[in-house]
Amino acid sequence: YIDEIWPHKSPLRPTDPYQRAIAKFWGDFVDKNIYDLGRKVWATKGEEQKAAKKEFIECLKLLDGELGNKAYFGGENLAGAYEKRGNFSIETECPKLIAWAKRCMEKDSVSKSLPDQDKIYGFVLHLKKVFKIE
Repeated sequence: YIDEIWPHKSPLRPTDPYQRAIAKFWGDFVDKNIYDLGRKVWATKGEEQKAAKKEFIECLKLLDGELGNKAYFGGENLAGAYEKRGNFSIETECPKLIAWAKRCMEKDSVSKSLPDQDKIYGFVLHLKKVFKIE
């Protein structure tokens, strides 16, 4: 919607059709993989959590590889609750992805729009109680 209404102000996707298709693919990849696996990281324990953590990190590594040496996806601490609950470091596993997230956080449009990571983690703990996960 934003790209259609304000295509010349701050497009979210590339204007080149091929690059736009790639951006759409990776957005879909995140929607279909990262969120579900992230939920498994915080909502499970034991071997199930271990398997989810492994698959979650593998998906993040794919994103890390796609980012490569680019400053941003599509051209030139998003997961703190997963790291705390799963007891791992995304930065250790996917340094380029975390460097990208840090660059994004330097932009006011990003940093001012994200909720506090400690509140997110608290909400995850609340969900675990509601769904009787622990």
